[in-house]
Amino acid sequence: MNRMRSLCLSATAVAVLAVHAMPAAARQPSANPFAAPSRLPLHAPPFDRIKDSDYQPAFEQAMKRHLAEVDRIANNKAAPTFQNTIVALEKSGRMLDRVNLAFSAVVGANTNDKLDKVQAAEAPKLAAHQDAIGLNPKLFARVKAVYDRRAKLHLDPESLQLLNVYYLQFVHAGANLSSADKARLMEINKRDATLETGFQQKLIAAAKAGALVVSDKAKLAGLSDQEIAAAAKGAEDRGLKGQFVVPLQNTTQQPLLVSLADRETRRQLFDNSWTRTEKGDKNDTRATIAELAQLRAEKAKLLGYPNYAAYVLYDQMAKTPDAVDKFIEQLVPATAAKAEDEGKQIQEMIDKSGPHFDLKPWDWEMYSEKVRKAKYDLDQNELKPYFELNKVLQDGVFYAANQLYGITFKERHDIPVYQPDVRVFDVFDKDGSQLGMIYFDYFKRDNKSGGAWMSNFVQQSKLLGDKPVVYNVANFTKPAPGEPALISFDDVSTMFHEFGHALHGLFANEQYPSLSGANTARDWVEFPSQFNEHWALYPQVLKHYAVNYKTGETIPDALVDKIKTSQTWNQGYDLGELLAASELDMQWHELAAPAPREDVDAFETQALRATHTDFANVPTRYRSSYFLHIWANGYAAGYYAYQWTVMLDDDAYAWFTAHGGLTRENGQRFRDMILSRGHSEDYATMFRAFYGKDPDIAPMLEHRGLKQ
Repeated sequence: MNRMRSLCLSATAVAVLAVHAMPAAARQPSANPFAAPSRLPLHAPPFDRIKDSDYQPAFEQAMKRHLAEVDRIANNKAAPTFQNTIVALEKSGRMLDRVNLAFSAVVGANTNDKLDKVQAAEAPKLAAHQDAIGLNPKLFARVKAVYDRRAKLHLDPESLQLLNVYYLQFVHAGANLSSADKARLMEINKRDATLETGFQQKLIAAAKAGALVVSDKAKLAGLSDQEIAAAAKGAEDRGLKGQFVVPLQNTTQQPLLVSLADRETRRQLFDNSWTRTEKGDKNDTRATIAELAQLRAEKAKLLGYPNYAAYVLYDQMAKTPDAVDKFIEQLVPATAAKAEDEGKQIQEMIDKSGPHFDLKPWDWEMYSEKVRKAKYDLDQNELKPYFELNKVLQDGVFYAANQLYGITFKERHDIPVYQPDVRVFDVFDKDGSQLGMIYFDYFKRDNKSGGAWMSNFVQQSKLLGDKPVVYNVANFTKPAPGEPALISFDDVSTMFHEFGHALHGLFANEQYPSLSGANTARDWVEFPSQFNEHWALYPQVLKHYAVNYKTGETIPDALVDKIKTSQTWNQGYDLGELLAASELDMQWHELAAPAPREDVDAFETQALRATHTDFANVPTRYRSSYFLHIWANGYAAGYYAYQWTVMLDDDAYAWFTAHGGLTRENGQRFRDMILSRGHSEDYATMFRAFYGKDPDIAPMLEHRGLKQ
C-alpha cells in the first residue's frame, strides 16, 4: 500500500517549447473536427465527431498552421517586444494543442492499430517541428533581444517568469549551437522520438501477450468470485472460452499475487511480468533502450552537459544529479534495514504456514499480507466491501475537496466521450461559478497503457480565456456485469492521488498556458497529488465514504485502527522497489558520451549493486526493459521525483496537522500558495512560503516508520 502512482502529462503540458511545438505538412479540409475550437462547453473535445482518420490530417494541418504563425513572429519587422514575441508565441499553435491533447489522451487510454500507426508516423515529425521552432535563429534572436532588456521592461512577476522560461528553453533546446551541431541534434531528436514511440507500442503489446492464461480454475484458488469472473470474462474476450486470463499491470509485482494460493501459479505470473519485454521477439525492448541511452548521452554532450541527467535537471527543484543521488542515498540504509527485517518476519510466516521454502519475490505479497493479518489482524479482503468505487469517488474524493476547498461536482451525460466507461462531471467553485470539467476513465483494458495518470483536454489560461478540462485515468479491474466495483485501499489511494493532480489543473489561475496548472517540474508536479492521498485515511473523510456496500455499515473504528497501525508494515518493500527504480533511471541517464552500447541485463544488475538498491527479494518496481516512465513518458532522470515529492507532501501534511487539519482556511491557503500557482514562480520559493522553511526529510521517515 501507499505505492506512488504515475502522472503522464501530454507533450503539450511539459515545457514551453513542447507546448508549442509539433510537425508540418499537407492541407486538409476545414471540416476536420480540430480545425476550429470545439463548440461544446469549455471547448471539450467533440469525440462524437472525431474519427481515427481525423488525427493524422489534423496534425499535418495544425503543424503547418503553427509554423506559419511562428514565421510571422520571427519575421516581424517591428522591434521585438514582450507582446509581439513572447505573448504572440503563447497564442500560437492553438489547433495543434487541440489535436495533440485529444490524441495523447486516446492513444494512451484507448489505442488501436490505426492510432498506433498515426503515432509512429507523427512522432518524428513532431520532434522535427519542435526543432524547427526551438532552433529558429531569427525567432531566438527576438526572444533574446526581449530577454536582454528584461530589467527595463517592468514586467509583472508572472510575465517575467514566462520570459525567463522561454529564454532558457530556447538555450536548452540548442539555440546557441553551430549549424552542424544543430543538424546533428535534429537527427538525434527525430530518432529519439521514433524509438520512444516504438518502445511504448512494444510495451503495450508485450503486456497483452504476457497475460497469464490458466486452464484449471483450481490454479486460481484464493481469488474472489468477482476476480475469477473477471478472469473468465477476460479469456472470453480473447476467444479463450473456458479458460482464465490474468492481465499484467505495468509494475513488476502484480495485484493478484497477494491472493493466489498456488505457488507455481504465483511464480508463473511473476515470471510473465518480469520477462514480458525480454523474450527475443518483436516486442523485446532491450535494443531500443540501449540505443536511447546512447543517443541521450550524446545529446547532453552536444548541449554542454556531462550527462543526460544534468541536462534534464537544470529546471527541476533538485537542480543537479548530485542533489538527487544524495537524496536517494539518505533513504537507502533505513530502507534496507526495514526490508531485511520484513523479509525475516515473512520467512518465519512461511515456515509457520506449511512446508518450508525459501522466500522469493513472488511469495512476498501473499505472505506479507499474512504477517499483516497476524500482526495487525488486518485482512485486505475484509476491507474491500467498504470501498465501492462510486462511493469512494463521490463521498470520499469529492467530499474531501468540498471540505477543503468548497468546490462541488455534478455529473453530466451530454458530453461525448472516447469510450463508454468514461464519466464526466462539471466542477463548480465555492461561489457557484463553473471552475472546470473533469473526466474519469477508471477500468483496465487491453488497449490502455498501464498505471494511472492525469492530463488536460483544455489548458487553463486567462490570456486565451480558457477554463480547465482535465481527466483522470486508472487501471482498476472492471467488475463482471451486475457486480459492484469493489477496490483495494491501494486503489482508493490512487483515486485520491490522481485527483490531487486534477486539483492542480482545476485550480490553475495563470495568465499564460505554459505556466498553468500541472505544467511544472517533475519533482514538483507529484507534490499536490501525493499530498491529496493523506485525506483518504483522514477520519472525517474515511467515515464518509467507507460504507459496506451490502449492509450500509460505516467502517468500524477497530478496522480503521488496524489500517492505520499497519501503514508502516511493508514500507521497506514499498520504498525499496521505488528506490531501485529511481537508481536504475539515474544510472542510465548519468552515462557520459561517448557511452558504449550497454548490455541491458548486465547494466541493470551492476547499477543496482553499485547503489546498494539490490535489496534481497525486493525487485525493482520497473525493470529497465518495461520502464515506460523513463523511456517514453518524459520521466528520464525524473523517477526520483516521486520520493522527493513524498518529502514535500509529508512536510505539508505535517503543517496541516499542526494547524487544525482539514479546514476550509487551511485548504484555501494551500490552494492560494501551491495549487493555483503553476510554474508562476520558483518552486523552492513557493514551498518555503507555505511551509516556513526548506524541505525536511524527518516527517517522511517518521510517516513511513523508517526513523531510526
